[in-house]
Amino acid sequence: MWEYTDKVKDHFLHPRNVGEVEDADAVAEVGSIACGDALKLSFKLDENKRIKEVKFQTFGCASAIATSSALTEMVKGMTLEEAEKITNQDIANYLGGLPQEKMHCSVMGREALEKAIDVYKGRAPKTVEGNIVCDCFGVTDIEIERAIRENNLATLEDVTNFTKAGGGCGNCHGAIQEIIDRVRAELSGKPAAKPKLSNIQKIRMIEETIEREIRPALKHDGGNIELIDVVGNRVLVATRGACASCQASNQTLKHFVEAKLKELVWPELTVEEVSQ
Repeated sequence: MWEYTDKVKDHFLHPRNVGEVEDADAVAEVGSIACGDALKLSFKLDENKRIKEVKFQTFGCASAIATSSALTEMVKGMTLEEAEKITNQDIANYLGGLPQEKMHCSVMGREALEKAIDVYKGRAPKTVEGNIVCDCFGVTDIEIERAIRENNLATLEDVTNFTKAGGGCGNCHGAIQEIIDRVRAELSGKPAAKPKLSNIQKIRMIEETIEREIRPALKHDGGNIELIDVVGNRVLVATRGACASCQASNQTLKHFVEAKLKELVWPELTVEEVSQ
């Protein structure tokens, strides 16, 4: 059971500024009912270009309602430049904190505010940047990376809590972990470690590398190579054509074939020739 602060409960049970501003200067919608959360935000400015009136309509859980209500209270009286500086963490802090599993609600509020300001300023609608990583919730690699950087996220669970990515079928967990590893490595100034490969993935990548990078070069000189087996990090191959009778075939296997596989597949691979 999640623990909610008194302020979260208050904004859920008694939400402020519900509805839509009449003759609004800007209206924006984010999220999707199909994905579980949606938010519509509208505001009107006064003669000094400060937010005079702001309202929201949301479809979602208690935290979605509370964060939307809190956001509308926070931005009243602000200039758009001041409002643009609000982060999702600011919204959570205003409420005295949110359960980690519900931080994505504060992210949705921040996104709605950004979009509404863009509408008012006549900025072109932002196209979806990056590639979809989580098909269940339509979350891109760019969105995941931004959440990691802004909120210092370190685990798959963190990313799911802030973006919902990975909270469905789970097929994207590997891709999300790779993004986490890469971004965390960049933030620490250390090179990212290569993700671990299953044996099936390793064999498939070895086959693809041989077909794409190695075999064409060998065939150019009348030779060829056949993958016989993969045992751990040992790649067992048989030489064919001119390579089979070439005295320098061992050098070719080590300095070309093995080097390519180390570079493009896994740095600990070794190539061994077997008779077939």
